[in-house]
Amino acid sequence: MTSPMSKPTHAMVLAAGLGQRMQASETDPPKPLTKIGGIALLDRMLTRLADFGVTHVVINLHHKSEMIEAHLRDVDYPFEIIFSDERASLMETGGGVFQALPLLGDMPFFVCNADVLWIENAKNVNTKTLEKLASTFEPEKMDACLLLASRDNCTGYDGTGDFNYTLHGKIERRKVESGAEWIYAGVQIVSPSLFEKTPEAVKSHPFSFNVLWDESLAAERLYGCSLDGTWLHVGTPQGVQDAERILQEK
Repeated sequence: MTSPMSKPTHAMVLAAGLGQRMQASETDPPKPLTKIGGIALLDRMLTRLADFGVTHVVINLHHKSEMIEAHLRDVDYPFEIIFSDERASLMETGGGVFQALPLLGDMPFFVCNADVLWIENAKNVNTKTLEKLASTFEPEKMDACLLLASRDNCTGYDGTGDFNYTLHGKIERRKVESGAEWIYAGVQIVSPSLFEKTPEAVKSHPFSFNVLWDESLAAERLYGCSLDGTWLHVGTPQGVQDAERILQEK
């Protein structure tokens, strides 16, 4: 059995999306600055990274970027924040990280959606989610390890799932006819070597992380780590309301 890697020191937070499902007006903040329980989603994610011990964070910018920059000027985090500018062209999830690779070092790093929210399982307060993900990642056999939430333990989600487990933590895409038990929860650890699999046809163009995951799946190097808690999907105004209610109940 291979040993887990040392703790990641770098992370990329994806904050460049348009947030169209939120039905926001021009004057509303971008989705990462949506407040749940009085705290912006972006701040909740950055606080988790700070608690883990990350020392460098890259944040990509596109939609309402000036609001995100202004917000972060007023918040003090114990790490360096570097912006990756996508204002001229939104590069999507895979393309955005590919563009920012020179800022992310040569060791495996976190990639986190800016707008994800979960509640840790109170019965396992000593096992934090990012710690569990980092201890699961084994660079000798994994290109990426995805945080996965059970469809039975999430709110605000009405899809058919993303992945199922196969053997020894490996995962596979959902079967169209039956769906999948697990949802990608918006956080992963990836090795820089994953981007060596980037097809030449999409380099320097916007592309989804799905392109890289498919390459890794074909090589049987894509793994999952189960979230030990409740995942709150806040992609719509109703999802925000549900998350507010659940946090008040906890």
